Amino acid sequence: MCRLLTGAPPGYIDTVTKDKLTSDRDFLLDATQALKNPSDGPDAGRTPGRAEILAAAARLFAANGLHATTLTDVLDETGVPADTLHRHFGTREQLIAAVADQALATTRWIFDDLLADGAVPSPEHALREVIETIDHRFAHRAAFGVDLTRVGVQVWAEALINPVLADRAEQVHRQLRGHFSDVVRRWQAAGNTAANLDPDRIGTVMLSLVQGFVLQRLLIRDTTAEAYLTGVRGLLSMGSSPAEPTP
Repeated sequence: MCRLLTGAPPGYIDTVTKDKLTSDRDFLLDATQALKNPSDGPDAGRTPGRAEILAAAARLFAANGLHATTLTDVLDETGVPADTLHRHFGTREQLIAAVADQALATTRWIFDDLLADGAVPSPEHALREVIETIDHRFAHRAAFGVDLTRVGVQVWAEALINPVLADRAEQVHRQLRGHFSDVVRRWQAAGNTAANLDPDRIGTVMLSLVQGFVLQRLLIRDTTAEAYLTGVRGLLSMGSSPAEPTP
């Protein structure tokens, strides 16, 4: 297990760059910037569209909560006409679902780059990349104007009582778990860890480590990505007790 989470072998080239996300995946950043500086850029003076509405709603949801935010609040934040808002989102529930989809989808984008072109990142590298990107880009990057992890955690809670959102959340989290399993499977196929390990079980644990980081950094304010990742590495390096049989 220790070998499973060690760094990449000599010669492994890190082709993953945190800021390599496409413009489509950066739309929340661009929308927030447009709202902060409406007089800047070639689109100055235009009516805010779907991306700007989502960005404004995300800020309000993060600050005030999903259920304390009304469509009137979103209208006041964006300045869009009511018919424009309703053209993009017929109901408040549809707006919540759209923002939730963005919050849930953020880590999927990381894997687009992490696993591109048949790359074989180590499981430790994958965990570090996902956690650091969540921490740096979606939590602490001030240009967003919102900590998307605050929205994500609210979505987890809302999924417990909203069947439609629950189905969507399960689909996205199954995909994320599958991506982590793929990381382990590739590492295993390259001969870097034991062939008898179950990639799906390990992928399940890797996803829970990411979810645990998101919760801890919101609930325990001195939690940092570096300290958390150091703890993960230390835990996994301890191995099993000689008296404990390995299943």
